[in-house]
Amino acid sequence: MRNIKWFILTMCIAGFGISGNAQEPIERELKLSEAIQLGLENHQLLKIAQSKVALYEQQTSVVKQQRLPMATLSANAFYLGDARIYNTDLSHVQTVDMPNFGNTYGVQASQLLYKGGVIKKSIEMSELQTQIATLDLRQNEQDIKFLITSNYLDIYKILNQIQVLEQNKALSEDRLENINDLYAQEMVTRNEVIRAELLIKNLEQSILTMKNNHAVISNQMSYALGLPKEVLIIPTEKVEEKLVSNLDYYIDLAHGQNPILKSAKMNIAVADKNISLTKTDWFPALAAFGGYNMQRPLTTSIPVLDLYNNTYQAGISLTYNLDNLYKTKRKIQLGEIQKEVTQEAFTYVNQNIEIGVNAAFVKYKESILQAELMEESKMLATENYNIIESKYLNQLAITAEMTDATNAKLEADLQYANASLNVLFQYYNLLKSTGTL
Repeated sequence: MRNIKWFILTMCIAGFGISGNAQEPIERELKLSEAIQLGLENHQLLKIAQSKVALYEQQTSVVKQQRLPMATLSANAFYLGDARIYNTDLSHVQTVDMPNFGNTYGVQASQLLYKGGVIKKSIEMSELQTQIATLDLRQNEQDIKFLITSNYLDIYKILNQIQVLEQNKALSEDRLENINDLYAQEMVTRNEVIRAELLIKNLEQSILTMKNNHAVISNQMSYALGLPKEVLIIPTEKVEEKLVSNLDYYIDLAHGQNPILKSAKMNIAVADKNISLTKTDWFPALAAFGGYNMQRPLTTSIPVLDLYNNTYQAGISLTYNLDNLYKTKRKIQLGEIQKEVTQEAFTYVNQNIEIGVNAAFVKYKESILQAELMEESKMLATENYNIIESKYLNQLAITAEMTDATNAKLEADLQYANASLNVLFQYYNLLKSTGTL
């Protein structure tokens, strides 16, 4: 029994230590623009995309080095064995003494002068790939901006819902006081008091759930924004209607700015450049070369002399792979098919973007109308609630009517709070569909 008491005491002390060390949530007020900027600076996906752009830029630098001449320097030392002379039946005739130590030095250099512009086109191909990687980075930025915006507005919506629930809780508590007064006067039964108390408990549970959701989304955003994990993000963005032009304006904007569409168009240019590179195989390679060699011993004389033989050469070489005469045509045909694929893909992407812009535009307009309807519904539900509450307190309405009015008011309040934020969400979704978020 004594051991059990010590165990319980130890666990209590440990539990107190854990709760004492638990970090309290840190509230951090943020505008949407500030949250997006933090995301662009700290999100891991963007760091990967930025590294990819740097990789292609370095690859372009490597390809540009093909303009430089190729040069090699060689040096070796070796043991040269004595020469053995045999007759035609491979019987040994004699051994000729040789200078046994030998060494050579050489320098060789070459420069490609012409091969159908292969170097220039290779550089242009690498630069196109860098541009595509940059467009991928831009698209990733659009995705991250929209993700942060969605989470930011989700938190905003949660805080609005908490505010609505708190307001309804306050009204319910006031009504509970009135019901308690009526109960004390024996004008209502205990059942009415219990119903009012249950409503308050349900509201408290909903508030608790919303606060936990707030903490969860804030924790998720903290990783993307590079903030402490215990941060509690408090949005400070003003909810206001944005100016919107007509549908054609946003479709034209998407045609000019959407990185996905630009990337699809760039793929056509890459396919064109690949065909141009393949066509360089039709041309011979013209190169200039030069070299210097020094070799010891001099084995071209008899007897062999222990002397250095110095030679140099310079000239122009012309080479052509004969198999290109029948292989290149097939490669070009393959390139043409690949180009057709990229053109069809561009058309498909363009259609999807136009569909997406149209859908986002319609949804934005719809969200504005819904917000107006929800505002009217909220006003009607509030008016109905006030009328029914007055009747209820004067014993002119039954509990079911009061419950229905309370639920209708709560639902209308929540729908209006969500509708006003949905307008903002749909506006940012419209910008994302054009690639200009």
